[in-house]
Amino acid sequence: MNIERIRQPFIEKFPGDFSNNLMQRNTPKVLFATTQPAGFSHPRLITFNEILSEEIGLGKFEEKDLDFLVGSHLPENLKTYATAYAGHQFGNWAGQLGDGRAILAGEIENKDGIKTEIQWKGAGATPYSRHADGRAVLRSSVREYLMSEAMYHLEVPTTRALSLVLTGEDVVRDMMYNGNPQLEKGAVVIRTAASFLRFGHFELMSAQREYNTLEDLVDFTIENYFPEITSTGNQKYKDFFEDICTRTANMVVEWFRVGFVHGVMNTDNMSILGLTIDYGPYSMMDEYDLNFTPNTTDLPGRRYAFGKQGQIAQWNLWQLANALHPLIKDEKFLEDTLNHFGTYFWETHDKMLCRKFGFDELQKGDEEFFTNWQGLMQELHFDYTLFFNTLENVNTEINLKSAFEKVSYAAFDNEKLRKLEDFIRGYQSRLASNIISEEESKLLMRKTNPRFILRNYLLYQCIEEIENGGTEMLQKLTKALENPYEELYPEFSSKRPSSYDDITGCSTLSCSS
Repeated sequence: MNIERIRQPFIEKFPGDFSNNLMQRNTPKVLFATTQPAGFSHPRLITFNEILSEEIGLGKFEEKDLDFLVGSHLPENLKTYATAYAGHQFGNWAGQLGDGRAILAGEIENKDGIKTEIQWKGAGATPYSRHADGRAVLRSSVREYLMSEAMYHLEVPTTRALSLVLTGEDVVRDMMYNGNPQLEKGAVVIRTAASFLRFGHFELMSAQREYNTLEDLVDFTIENYFPEITSTGNQKYKDFFEDICTRTANMVVEWFRVGFVHGVMNTDNMSILGLTIDYGPYSMMDEYDLNFTPNTTDLPGRRYAFGKQGQIAQWNLWQLANALHPLIKDEKFLEDTLNHFGTYFWETHDKMLCRKFGFDELQKGDEEFFTNWQGLMQELHFDYTLFFNTLENVNTEINLKSAFEKVSYAAFDNEKLRKLEDFIRGYQSRLASNIISEEESKLLMRKTNPRFILRNYLLYQCIEEIENGGTEMLQKLTKALENPYEELYPEFSSKRPSSYDDITGCSTLSCSS
């Protein structure tokens, strides 16, 4: 790989701590601290994303590159670093946080001039590890690698994954925080993104009243990642905030489209570029439930439940607005922009639902139709993805009960069947008002509704197999997630088996997952 082409403009631009001191501490007035990965002497490659490596300019992987994938034996001139940021966690100000188990190598530029940051996750402690070891376990690393790639192929804005490597050491983890720590295999993921800047980076500088650094950071971000912003002066910062609101809304609407629940939408887990970042206690939704949260830490309040993700995105943007206020200096603009976020979000959300149902455009009465549909989904316990796959063929199905019972997590009685029949009649009536043809409507549904989603129980099976030395499931899941709008493996296109309903690490996850 072309490791020698990695550059580090961030640490050349901003104030940092260059001491290489790993003591976990506050580092006021700086945006990063240089830190060396722990280094692992017996790494073993599980999988490498060759296509991504070529795309970003790293080139082909050779056996000698294995050490780089876990942060070992790095070039002497490479000053690896962890960034400092702050954040609101579960609605409360947490102060300085930072990259606790992520270490940045820098960025690489491909032949088209596109720059990509490269970051290890799980390569050792940093000054921001907050009494932790900075390692990652195999199960969380498999989940991050596969899900970020699954989201990319679903066309959801996301960070990506380059490699997954076993470190050769064991890590102690208490997966459910219940006093039962166990040894688990350690692993490192390399993930990539145009930038890993988060809301929290801006919150930290603003909270510390480092307004000159805050302004430099915003200018750097606009120059490098928001080429569409050409305004100057105060208007530039207003355009910046509006763009972040739009990107964030579009990202969360895509989460709703595919049924993704992030699980821990703290402000430090929000990308300034509107990318899905930090795949922890996430889940793709099986049974449709607006109140579903996969994160045991989020119980019982369910702050980050599926149906609340738009609301939480707006709340997080309020915190970012407070952080940027010293530059924007216009309370009314910020309030108006944030109030508009709700309008834009739900309009975009409803247009997305139109595409899922095969409607050519949003019509009067569609909001009531969607509300009735949500009630039906929850009452009849339909699988979110499989419902739309079945609905696509509803005109050719002879027996509604037989077709939809296969995608429900509850038994049908006559009353439920009657409600389904009423809904289908209303749906067919609404389809009849389309301008586009029936075939065009179905094509729209096929492009919008995935056939394959990376369900937690499939990940659970894959992790178990890798822990036992196998990779067949990993290879099949990788192929399936690269083609989510096709049904390559029919066995993956079915409801979650009931045997996985109460499995720790499958149906229930913690922030350690």
